[in-house]
Amino acid sequence: MASVPDHFESSPYPPIADFGFLSDCEVTALIAPSGSVEWMCLPRMDGPSVFAAMLDRDAGWFRFGPADVHVPADRRYLAGTMVLETVWNCGEGWLVVRDCLVIGPWRHEHPERGSHRRPPTDYDAEHMLLRTVRCTEGAVQLVMDCEPAFDYGRRREHWAYTDRGFHQVAARPEGQEWTLALTSDIRIGTEGPSAQSRTLLREGDTRFCALSWGHHPPPLTYEDAHQRLLWTAHHWRHWLARGNLPDHRWRPHLTRSALTLKGLTYAPTGAIAAAATTSLPEVPGGERNWDYRFSWIRDATFALWGLFTLGFEWEARDYFAFITGLLEHEQDAFQIVYGIDGAKDLDEHELDHLHGYQGARPVRIGNAAYAQRQNDVWGAVLDSLYLHTQSQDWLDDRVWRLARRQVEQALAHWREPDHGIWEVRGEPRHFTSSKLMCWVAADRGARLARIRDDRERAGQWQRAADEIRADICANATDERGVFCQHYETTALDASLLLMPLVRFLPPDDPRIRATVLAIADELAVEGLIMRYRPEQAGDGLPGTEGTFTICSFWLVSALAEIGEHCRARDLCEKILSYASPLLLYGEQIDPFSGRHLGNFPQAFTHLALINAVMHVIRHEREAARLARGSDATIAPRQ
Repeated sequence: MASVPDHFESSPYPPIADFGFLSDCEVTALIAPSGSVEWMCLPRMDGPSVFAAMLDRDAGWFRFGPADVHVPADRRYLAGTMVLETVWNCGEGWLVVRDCLVIGPWRHEHPERGSHRRPPTDYDAEHMLLRTVRCTEGAVQLVMDCEPAFDYGRRREHWAYTDRGFHQVAARPEGQEWTLALTSDIRIGTEGPSAQSRTLLREGDTRFCALSWGHHPPPLTYEDAHQRLLWTAHHWRHWLARGNLPDHRWRPHLTRSALTLKGLTYAPTGAIAAAATTSLPEVPGGERNWDYRFSWIRDATFALWGLFTLGFEWEARDYFAFITGLLEHEQDAFQIVYGIDGAKDLDEHELDHLHGYQGARPVRIGNAAYAQRQNDVWGAVLDSLYLHTQSQDWLDDRVWRLARRQVEQALAHWREPDHGIWEVRGEPRHFTSSKLMCWVAADRGARLARIRDDRERAGQWQRAADEIRADICANATDERGVFCQHYETTALDASLLLMPLVRFLPPDDPRIRATVLAIADELAVEGLIMRYRPEQAGDGLPGTEGTFTICSFWLVSALAEIGEHCRARDLCEKILSYASPLLLYGEQIDPFSGRHLGNFPQAFTHLALINAVMHVIRHEREAARLARGSDATIAPRQ
């Protein structure tokens, strides 16, 4: 497996891990260390891009920072928030820039005018990117350069002054109902599609700029802008306070993962997008470039587990409502992935006019996987229904009706081949992970039937679960007793680390232990885990790829399950050390360079992080409790 080519070191594209992530739970933005917004889509996170310099250096950007310095002295989030602070040492002075997507008080009074389907809260997105700056020492030349390129860089509109003179310009993309307005207390000049400003700041001086696209009026003074930023920070901290995060040295990772998952949640529907971006490559310069701005059903179980574990029950129930709404509407035609608004058609297109991140092409929008057959979807649904029922201690008629239908679908199709959890673009096969999740569907269905006291169905579905398990054990193991990727191969697959996590067999079963340890040894590169060896398990695409971070975190959880606690802790610490400077994760990591690959930030990775970290913490606490009990026996406290 090759590391990232050396010529990328001088690339004009910032490393993926260096981007800061902002969200208002409707729109997301990625900001490069230079202070340039290089990815933002409007009017929601899966819409056409307005800034896409991340995928083509000429596809729109919005820089706000010092004139002649592009490498900051420091970057961080204000603790417990999605407000990004960048500190600049400019030689003769220092600047502090703060960026956020504004969240303010709820203002809607007419439901038909919005897209919200979930219960209203006290907060709502104000549809505004706000940037403030303060000169803390000396004197610094500040510049602002905003050049949107609408519709993925295919269209540019000229700015026009409004009645606020030099302090506001506006542009309306053709065919859209919204207008983009740039407001600042710095005088703005325009040159076609570019809006620019420059001013000298001295110690104590402050300025702001706000890019807005909704009906909420932008701030007109720095004081107003500062108050909106404080309100946004208060919202994030107020939200975080509802959680139940353990007091542990890894709490910062859990906190940032929770905030990232919330940031990838589309508030109007409760859906969780898999990532904020499209076409960030899994292979440097390669073609494994996909659009992840959609909601995958297989993420549901991990999402609910993670959210319930950390105490964010409202978000878990909103996501559950999104899933069950799709179940009711789709019935037998249930897909593996949907738009964040529930859209079914996610037709895939290539944008040939874009250069691609570091030349990785094609750039894709949409995702053809929505049309694939993936039999694991029923297990994800049933496990989600079961987790929800456990959290409620109640199984209502509506959920039971949905559960029955999905179990029936799983039992009708579990013997058929499919494209598997990794969405291979080759011939369907009898993937072990798909059979495993069909077992989950039957097993969880039987448990729900017992809760309903429906003994007939419970017995029928339990017998089906036993049949599926026997089929897997008979057809999916090699001569070592290790479970393999599919029935026609001896290749390994990291998705089978889910076996102990979903309780397919007891963790001390020799086959489970052998599978976990074989994956740990044979799919590891520099200690991190590949999802499979591409040369052994063809996936219909050329080239290799990095290690999948979710698989590395799955291994932590699986090692903990089989009692390899020291190994689990050490691996968890190693993976956490690969976090971005802002504690974010992409989909993959090049194990030699540590460079992040794939779409960013990745929800599934942060969900697996929560699961892995909580496995380690729980063992540490249980070990400490037992040690205290042992000590007490030897030397009771007086």
